[in-house]
Amino acid sequence: MRYGFIFVALAIFISFNAYVITRGWQALPSASALRPIYMVSLIALFLMMLGTMIFGNALPQPVAKVVSFVGFTYFILVVYLLISFLLVDGVRIANYFIHFAPAGMQIFRLWAMVGTLGIISIALVWGNYRFNHPQIVTLNLSTDKPKQNKTLKIVAASDIHLGISIDKKKLQRYVQMINDQHPDIVLLAGDVSDRSIVPVIRQNMAEELRAIKAPLGVYAINGNHELYAETPNATAEYLKTAGIKVLRDEVSLVDSSFYVVGRDDRTNTQRKNLSELVTGVDKNKMMILLDHQPYHLQDAEQNSFDLQISGHTHNGQFFPGNIAVKRMYELGYGYLKKGKTHYYVSSGLGIWGPQYRIGTQSELVVINLKY
Repeated sequence: MRYGFIFVALAIFISFNAYVITRGWQALPSASALRPIYMVSLIALFLMMLGTMIFGNALPQPVAKVVSFVGFTYFILVVYLLISFLLVDGVRIANYFIHFAPAGMQIFRLWAMVGTLGIISIALVWGNYRFNHPQIVTLNLSTDKPKQNKTLKIVAASDIHLGISIDKKKLQRYVQMINDQHPDIVLLAGDVSDRSIVPVIRQNMAEELRAIKAPLGVYAINGNHELYAETPNATAEYLKTAGIKVLRDEVSLVDSSFYVVGRDDRTNTQRKNLSELVTGVDKNKMMILLDHQPYHLQDAEQNSFDLQISGHTHNGQFFPGNIAVKRMYELGYGYLKKGKTHYYVSSGLGIWGPQYRIGTQSELVVINLKY
């Protein structure tokens, strides 16, 4: 099933590329040398993107990082050119019936393409800046159980995607950012690694992960990308060597006063039901749930959780993905309260693929939870 999905996705993406290449070729002047340059450039970039996804781990890290950055930048280029060409074709179809500009369509197509490339260039510069300057989101929440008049400072991050693109140097910055918040506890809500654990091990990122400072510990769960690794246990085992406690359908009583419950990702069809997972738990104590993908939010409310932290959506990562995410999930990004349960779905500290945040942000979440 997984490989069937990959095949279908690849076939669709190849079709989109063919459309973009064809429409770009047609928009350029027929006698211009720009036509072959355009075609060769897009085909080469497409192959770079495929190459980094398939052979990235076999390349030296500096080479893999450059190829990955260029290849995934092409992904955004194609998406925005696709939107532009579809809009232009809509105008052309309207012109066919109404004849409002019978002689001007070729010029219109050329300038629409030039204008689109200019807008894309500006968006990429701004989007890369946004990615490289994560925001700190602060939430002040409270729960009435147990009544101990305490405040727990949680620093939460999801979707770091350590690997080729999010390398050791970026992780050093993230760890410093986490430590600067002086957390009581750090919670990593899945997709700590970007599929393969090989580049993480190769760069000895455990050294940086061990430097996270939190008196009550660092806890993590699997996301879908951890389950795409060489083996489903690979990332969890590596994180344990870095002093991080990975909860895979497990409950941990912290400081004798509250629980952190970590669900395995829903990619694992054998994971436990939430009600089964918390059987025997003292629900008079505060309960925090880590569940990577924000589906079935009512489950946490029905099982007396005080807080659920999720990720996965990246808030669409770049426009118009954020619009799609908003329609796909009850809570695709941000804060919500249902009953007595608080929910936060993070857009992620790191990123998958293209290193751009266009209409979204990279973020670290700081939750001051009073109980």
